[in-house]
Amino acid sequence: MKSSLVDIMRNRNFRLLWGGEGISLLGDQFSLIALPWLALKLTGSALAIGTILALAAIPRAVFMLLGGAFTDRFSPKTVMLWSNVIRLVLVAALALLTVTGAVQLWMVYVFALLFGLADAFFFPAQAAMVPRLLGAERLQVGNALIQGTGQLSVFLGPVLAGVLIALLDGGGSGAAAVPDMWGIGVAFAFDAVTFLVSALTLAAIKLPAVAAGQNEQTAGSGMFSSIAETLTTVWRDRGMRYYFLIIAAINLLMTGPLAVGIPVLADTRFKGGAAAFGIIMSCFGGGSLVGVIAAGALKRPPARRFPFVMLIPTVVAGLGLALLGLLSSIPAAAAVAVVVGVAGGYVQIQFITWLQLRTPAQMLGRIMSVLMFSVFGLGPLSNTIAGALIEWNATAVMVGAGVMMAAVAALTGLSPSIRGLDAEPETECALVVVPK
Repeated sequence: MKSSLVDIMRNRNFRLLWGGEGISLLGDQFSLIALPWLALKLTGSALAIGTILALAAIPRAVFMLLGGAFTDRFSPKTVMLWSNVIRLVLVAALALLTVTGAVQLWMVYVFALLFGLADAFFFPAQAAMVPRLLGAERLQVGNALIQGTGQLSVFLGPVLAGVLIALLDGGGSGAAAVPDMWGIGVAFAFDAVTFLVSALTLAAIKLPAVAAGQNEQTAGSGMFSSIAETLTTVWRDRGMRYYFLIIAAINLLMTGPLAVGIPVLADTRFKGGAAAFGIIMSCFGGGSLVGVIAAGALKRPPARRFPFVMLIPTVVAGLGLALLGLLSSIPAAAAVAVVVGVAGGYVQIQFITWLQLRTPAQMLGRIMSVLMFSVFGLGPLSNTIAGALIEWNATAVMVGAGVMMAAVAALTGLSPSIRGLDAEPETECALVVVPK
C-alpha cells in the first residue's frame, strides 16, 4: 500500500480533492452537532430535533438519483462545486442568524430542507469523481483514503464541536440570550469556512478533456429517462442486482438496530449509561476505520473470490449484531462492536471499488447515486422500524435482525449463481487516468 499511497499523493488533482473534502468533512461534524443543539435551545423539544433531521434526510434520499443524473450530464466537479457553494451560503446565513439571536425555528426548517437537497447532488458526484482521478489499480487505495478520512472526522469533529460550543456558551437560557447561541453560531461559521476551502480546492482541479466529454451520451436524453435507464441497467446486470439487494438488506437490518438499540441497551442494561453508549459506538467507529484501512492495504481479491469477500464479512457482522443484543458486559460488547465495524468498513470499500470498476464511465454518477440512495434512503426507514419494534423488546430486535442479516448473506453465498459471479465488469468502464 505504501508505494500506491505515495503514487496517489503525487497526483495533484486527487491531493486537492482529498485535502479539500477532508477539511469539509470535519466541518460537517460541527454542523451535525450544532443543528440539533440549536433546535433544542429554541424549543426544548426532542420532536423538533427529529423533525429537522428528517427534513434534511428526506430530500437527500429522494433527490439522490436526480443528483446522479446531473453528475453524468455536467461532470462531477461542476456538481460538487455548486453543491458546496450553495451549502456555504446556507451555513453562513444560519451562522449569522444564530450569533445575532435572530434565528427562528421556521428558518432552521428551511435550512434543513435546502441543505438536504444540496447534499443529494453532492454525494453521487463525489463517488463519481474519484474514478475520474485515479486508474483502476489505485482506485481501491484512493477509496480507502477518502472513506478513512471521513471516519477520522467522525472521531474528531463531534468532540471538538462540543468543546467549542461549551466554551463559548455564555450560560444564558432561551433563544433571546445571544451569548447562549454564540457557540452554536461559531460552529456553523467554522463549517462555512470549510465549505469555502473545499470549493476553492475543487475549482483548482483540472479534469482532462476526455473526462469532461464523458457526459455526451447523457446529454442526449432527458433527466428522468436517464434515471430509468440506470435502474434498468442495474437490474439487468446480474452482479449489480444481487449485490445491491445485499447492501439494501444490510442497511435495513443493521442501521436502525445499531442506532436505536445500542443507546436503549446502554440505558437499561449496561452500567454507565451514556458512557457505555459512547464506548461501544466509538469502538464500532474505530473498527470501521480499521476495516477501511485494511481494504486499502490489501490487494483487490481475484474475481472468483469476490462473492465470498462480500458475503463472509456480512455474516460476521450479522452474528456480531445478534451478540450485541445478548451481552451485558461493556468490554465484551465493545470487542464485538470492533469486529462488526471492521467487517462493515472492509465490505464498504470493496463494494464501492467493485461498483466503480464495473460501471461505464458515462454512467458513474447515476450508478453511484443508486448506491447512495440505498444507504441514505433506507437508513431513516430502518431507524423508524427499529424504534417502533425496540419499544417492544430491544434484545429480540437486535438478535433477530442480526440472525436475518447473517442468514441472507449465508444463503446467498450458497447459491451457485452467486458463486459464479466474477468481479470484472461486463462492459468496458474506460476509467480515466489523470496526468500527475
